[in-house]
Amino acid sequence: MLGIIFNTMMIIIGSIVGSFLKKGIKEQYHNILMQSMGLVAISLGINAVVQHLPLSKYPVLFIVSLAAGGLLGQRLNLESKFNSLVNRYSKGNLAEGLSTAILLFCIGSLSILGPVEAALKGDHTYLYANGILDGITSIVLASTFGIGIAVAGVVLFFWQSSIFLIAILLENSINNDLLNEVTIVGGILIMAAGFGILGIKKFNTINLLPSLIVPPIVFLVIHLL
Repeated sequence: MLGIIFNTMMIIIGSIVGSFLKKGIKEQYHNILMQSMGLVAISLGINAVVQHLPLSKYPVLFIVSLAAGGLLGQRLNLESKFNSLVNRYSKGNLAEGLSTAILLFCIGSLSILGPVEAALKGDHTYLYANGILDGITSIVLASTFGIGIAVAGVVLFFWQSSIFLIAILLENSINNDLLNEVTIVGGILIMAAGFGILGIKKFNTINLLPSLIVPPIVFLVIHLL
């Protein structure tokens, strides 16, 4: 758990630092930071899909995941509920920044593989590396969206802790094929967030989040059969 705590604290510290920078940055610099983060999100998303899609043993699973997950998210109206909750305690566009931060911090190879490596091998290398990257990213995000980005650190803690505990319970049942499918779907969601930041196309990214639970369900069914 030490690596998970480190990763979480780096995001919180980065958010605090970034929030102080926000007060002294002019609007035009905020705009260029927004554009930078949009491009970063799209690049990371493309990289995840390009790297992992050729390795997929179920090349249509990500399509099914997005369709089924999107329908579920739309039915539950997750996007509207998330925005209402965030806007109740903040002003501005924090909801957009926070949803992007959660995706960037939680849906990445290092963020997913890190807790698994820590649980099965006691190796925290991925988590330490991910913590440094997330810390830098949180500074940039908080300098644009405010200290509320720190909430993403709390979400990350529960996300990685859940993966850590599941990895301990399932041990060898977790395989690279499942992680590969989750990363593909996550990469697409990160791309969608990037397009939204750049103002190219606004996607209901939060409504698409249930797509991430479809691959584990499919793999569980396959395992039981």
